Amino acid sequence: MFDATQMFIVVAVLLTLVLFGTHIAVALGITSALGIYLMLGDVEVVLSFISNTAYEGIRDYIFAVIPLFILMGEFLARSGAARDLFNLVNRLTTWLPGRLGVATVLANAVFAFVSGVSIAAAATFSRIAYPEMKRFGYQRQFSLSCIAGSACLGMLIPPSVLMIVWGVLTEQSIGSLFMAGVVPGIVVVLAYSAYIVGTAILRPDIVGERKVALAPGAIPSADHMKHDDLGGTLFGTLLVVFLVCGVLGGIWFGFFTPTEGAGVGAVAALVIALIRGLRMKEVFEVVLSAGRSSAPLLLLLVMAQLYSRVLSMTGITGAVQSALLDTGLPAVAILGIMILIWFVLGCIIDSISIILLTVPVFAPVAAGLGYDPLAFAIIGILAIETGLLTPPFGILVFTVKAALPQENVSVGEIFRGSTPFWACLIGVIIAIIIFPQIATWLPNLGRV
Repeated sequence: MFDATQMFIVVAVLLTLVLFGTHIAVALGITSALGIYLMLGDVEVVLSFISNTAYEGIRDYIFAVIPLFILMGEFLARSGAARDLFNLVNRLTTWLPGRLGVATVLANAVFAFVSGVSIAAAATFSRIAYPEMKRFGYQRQFSLSCIAGSACLGMLIPPSVLMIVWGVLTEQSIGSLFMAGVVPGIVVVLAYSAYIVGTAILRPDIVGERKVALAPGAIPSADHMKHDDLGGTLFGTLLVVFLVCGVLGGIWFGFFTPTEGAGVGAVAALVIALIRGLRMKEVFEVVLSAGRSSAPLLLLLVMAQLYSRVLSMTGITGAVQSALLDTGLPAVAILGIMILIWFVLGCIIDSISIILLTVPVFAPVAAGLGYDPLAFAIIGILAIETGLLTPPFGILVFTVKAALPQENVSVGEIFRGSTPFWACLIGVIIAIIIFPQIATWLPNLGRV
């Protein structure tokens, strides 16, 4: 059994490696090996433990869900699904103040159902939505913050990569986690849309209503914008909607497991992409891209499982749990400490690394405090995503900047514009803490 000094050494080594920029998988592997060695003192046992964990992890059926969902998202992204979604939503909301901002949020929400990655959404809609906003006179800061803020939906709305990683680490049902993210995702969409519409009403100059030169008495409408054929746009969007409903509905009603649903979704997405004109050369490129994205994630998950086992074996998880529970602080204060840690880490490292580092420790603490595991998972994912909009290293802000090099915009400008979206996410986190049913209602409904 570990003593306090050995626990300190393991934690200190992990934090030092991470802070000095060591790849998170390498840091977790080194720390785990060190922990086993300090506990057992035998290199052969360390090597055997690592190899057995890697073998058991890679052969786990649930691991296939990550590359399959990534493949589904890549096929649909290459087929022009994101542009179709934006164009269609924009046409349907011509009556709404700030409609291009709302269209960006709604299109991001639907696109999140097939992409599962916030950074991909930020890069995609920077190139799709921003040129239209610019052409219609939207304030640059407002436009870019709409894109950065709404990209957070990619990790909250299923099939989220963060939810898959969280489910693997905590051995929770990935299907239930997917369902738990739907209603909070809708709440975030409504909060974002309310802010955009309110801003457009109170300050119409921000959304270009005083800048666009139109005929006397005319109002900006989708007819003034360059769109693809309406029939093709509607057809492409309906295919995506049917695919999303089929995959998530099949998982929810128990027709297939999340892994099987991901396989069905990947094949259906391939068919849609081929119908929309994707060539075989591009199919090969998509498969390679999905492989490049998935391989590091699988390595991370293997190392995370090893790290999680070592934490349990060495008693570090129990020690942290006891330390927090013995402080005498109320449960909500301890939850607040965990959320604050997620905020800080979100400013420094990527979302998946944050989950790998903290969830093996935080999840047992939350269970000991009596928090529902599904509600806690959604709170954690929201808190981590909030960090992606927080200076100085909010990665979504840097992604938007990198996607539009011709604009020569500063990250400070985007950070300032993203503050209201950051506040909306904080508001939803507080709402779920007070009313955990926001996250648990839909999964529990599926069990009835």
